Amino acid sequence: MNPSNENHHQQQILPNIHNPLQFTIVLPHSDTNSNPNSSLPNPSNVNRLLSLGIPRKRRRGRPRDTPSSNQVYNLPSEFSENSMDSNDFERNPNPNIRSNQAARLDVSDEIIVINKEATSEALIALTAGFPADILTEEEIDAGVVSVVGGIEQVNYILIRNHIITKWRGNVLNWVTKEMFLDVVPSHCSKLLDSAYKYLVSHGYINFGVAPMIKDKILVEPSMKSNVIVIGAGLSGLAAARQLMSFGYKVTVLEGRKRPGGRVYPKKMEGGNRVAAVDLGGSVLTGTHGNPLGVLARQLSYPLHKIRDKCPLYRLDGQLVDSGVDAKVEVAFNQLLDKASKLRQLMGEVSQDVSLGAALETFWQVDGEPANPEEMSLFNWHLANLEYANAGLVSRLSLAFWDQDDPYDMGGDHCFLPGGNGRLVQALAENVPILYEKTVNAIRYGSDGVQVVVGGGQVFEGDVALCTVPLGVLKSGSIKFTPELPQRKLDGIKRLGFGLLNKVAMLFPHLFWGTDLDMFGHLSDDPSRRGEFFLFYSYATVAGGPVLMALVAGEAAHSFESMPPTDAVTRILKILRGIYEPQGIDVPEPLQTVCTRWGCDPFSLGSYSNVAVGSSGDDYDILAESVGDGRLFFAGEATTRRYPATMHGAFLSGLREAANIAHYVTNRASQAKIEKNTSKNSHACASLLADLFREPDLEFGSFSVIYTKKNTDDKSMVVVRVVFSGPVKKAQEGSRPDQQHSNKLLFQQLQSHFNQQQELHVYTLLSREQVFELREVKGGDEMRLNFLCEKLGVKLVGRKGLGPAADDVISSIKAERSKRKPALTSSTLKSGTSKQKSVMKQKLVRKAKILRKNDSPFSSANRELVVKAVGSNNTPQLNQNLEVKVGSSSPSGGAPIKSAVNGGNDSISSVNMNTNCSSISPNLNAGSGDISCSNPPNIHDGDLVPPSNAELDGEMQ
Repeated sequence: MNPSNENHHQQQILPNIHNPLQFTIVLPHSDTNSNPNSSLPNPSNVNRLLSLGIPRKRRRGRPRDTPSSNQVYNLPSEFSENSMDSNDFERNPNPNIRSNQAARLDVSDEIIVINKEATSEALIALTAGFPADILTEEEIDAGVVSVVGGIEQVNYILIRNHIITKWRGNVLNWVTKEMFLDVVPSHCSKLLDSAYKYLVSHGYINFGVAPMIKDKILVEPSMKSNVIVIGAGLSGLAAARQLMSFGYKVTVLEGRKRPGGRVYPKKMEGGNRVAAVDLGGSVLTGTHGNPLGVLARQLSYPLHKIRDKCPLYRLDGQLVDSGVDAKVEVAFNQLLDKASKLRQLMGEVSQDVSLGAALETFWQVDGEPANPEEMSLFNWHLANLEYANAGLVSRLSLAFWDQDDPYDMGGDHCFLPGGNGRLVQALAENVPILYEKTVNAIRYGSDGVQVVVGGGQVFEGDVALCTVPLGVLKSGSIKFTPELPQRKLDGIKRLGFGLLNKVAMLFPHLFWGTDLDMFGHLSDDPSRRGEFFLFYSYATVAGGPVLMALVAGEAAHSFESMPPTDAVTRILKILRGIYEPQGIDVPEPLQTVCTRWGCDPFSLGSYSNVAVGSSGDDYDILAESVGDGRLFFAGEATTRRYPATMHGAFLSGLREAANIAHYVTNRASQAKIEKNTSKNSHACASLLADLFREPDLEFGSFSVIYTKKNTDDKSMVVVRVVFSGPVKKAQEGSRPDQQHSNKLLFQQLQSHFNQQQELHVYTLLSREQVFELREVKGGDEMRLNFLCEKLGVKLVGRKGLGPAADDVISSIKAERSKRKPALTSSTLKSGTSKQKSVMKQKLVRKAKILRKNDSPFSSANRELVVKAVGSNNTPQLNQNLEVKVGSSSPSGGAPIKSAVNGGNDSISSVNMNTNCSSISPNLNAGSGDISCSNPPNIHDGDLVPPSNAELDGEMQ
């Protein structure tokens, strides 16, 4: 699975990787017959390889600890300078990775030519996370092109790459769409709009802290939506700034007294020495495309390249022989290569095997190192591996421990002089952050979110973004209501969250020299191999002589309980063992700071890794929003491409800002549609009421209307069921046998009318089904049972009928409008005088029943209403409220069941809670507050208060 573990001359292309940031680019011949998707570079092109040596994850501690293999990536022919000079283009019409077609198409007149630097622009876009010739899944989801694959996609990619290149050329400026009108042909203006909108909204351009960028953050929010961001780390700050630039009102809640999260700048002082160090995230792992590198450029902060030189010292303080060092390093990397091949042979079984188990197996087969020094060197490399992954090799997944290797940022590993706190301060500027707000609970639902902090203070918003570390999620210290989906809970449990600790020491003077940035130290105890195994020199970037000792692996856990004095004593013993034989005095440090990230309640660890049983998919699962776009997640443990990195956390914040804006915009659009629909709901209900005054078929409480010209048994008809009964306050202490068989708790309505109300619910059936329904014996009780059990029908309100019913209703209305008015009422029945009289009597009788506060159903039938409409095993709650309500008759008999239309004008808003013990006494016209859990299978019925005029109309 790890492309670095194969010789690059034998390695296959990985076109299915969307962000192959470690690559060797093969510029194809101008010969258009060459296959751009060839899995091997053309031997004749070997002298044209552009090799970018990008460090791998395992090289975080010591850059030369990885094999020198690279991923091979072919640029498609249209991105070649040679082919750009020619008008003869040939291309696969569907370059998307999901198509294996090899069709060729002459598109010489259709591919646009912005300039002749398409190859270099593709490289820049590649480092920003975009593949050379295909769309990312995010772009596809955003619908940036009308058709995936083909010429439109090629032109979009060229425009997209050009915009990215333009901005990366000067990240101090705000790039506008108008800058590209002169270079992008007018017939591609829609693609320009699409590319520019996508890049801005998803934070690929125009982000950061440059003055012109900061000016775009609105002082007064232009959006009504309020977003609560939990955590002021890099992900939270990135999201907050981006959302503020979009016009959202943002509030950031931070449990600490400072911003930055696991980026922890510390000012050290002693004597006349002052220095700034990073006790958390410190190394910018790669600067090609790294957004933190962009921030540094915007702030005019220089970056210090970490030099590759890393000497290793033995227990006795002597330098390890370079030959032995090189030999063991090669053997160690060969061991990793064998582990990579083993997992390929094992297939899915490798998901349940640890990397450590595989390495141990090969040790036993190949034989352990020949002498103690070589064994110590092996253990040092294991400690370095555990440092890179913040996890023990015995717990890392053999199958996926390095799944993010293909996405490593290119370029040098760097320190930021003065510490990364300078970036944090710039990001936190003008962002509303409330400190010392420890979040205890997050409640989310259709109406928004509530975030409860220590002391019981509650913050309410439309949306929340949770950026707390994986360790906090694993601890369960934050209570989510409702509980997070099991899928997400399982992902949180599967992913690993490891530990790395540091000891920062400020010395009176620089005794270790200025010619290196790091050196290592061996241990003879495998359980302590990660204890002070690597030292970083911060003297060139901290402003003072600072050494940082790292503690990784198993030693990082035991270090949590080690007294600081013991730690300093051990470190000084190591340093004096190295430097005193050279005649160099090692002084006592002026100040020492030890980290305890495992004990920090706001992190409970350092960063994530892929543990046994987990995979990169779990990062995606942690990134999924819940609550239908109300609660979102960001942080390094939510990005499968860049986990365990500072830039990964930052990019995840930009990602979620885009997702939040998408959901909020869609929700606003939907609300606007529903609002417009609700304005016409009364007219729609009136139309149905008019049509059902003279139903084409009527039996019991069922009425049917249909077009008579269509006699096909499969043609659709509209069926109405009428429920009516007294509406009074629920009596306390209802008996258990009054509860629904599914143990759903029902509520009553208290109406300001204090009169009878009718509930009209509808469904669509075929004519054949209606005739079957009419023939059902046993009255309304059995008919409802037939609807539910036999036909699986849902009774819905007018809005729930959908477009199909609209067509039927329109046809019925059109047909009836052509009838002679004098014959309308009589022809609906038999047409005889006697039947007219019967119908009139029936209407009069119905009106009297309503005025007597009686129900058209018997007590037994009333129970069946609930049973029939709520029998679905998995009740749903859609945006049109579906609620079941129970009430007791005045005589204390069986409860009468009814339903509420969420869109009814008399009840403008309904809050769904888990508490069903009571109902608001203030259910008046224009307002409502109903509590219910697990509503049954009856949807937004029309709650109709019968006025005298309506009754008079029925009696006419």
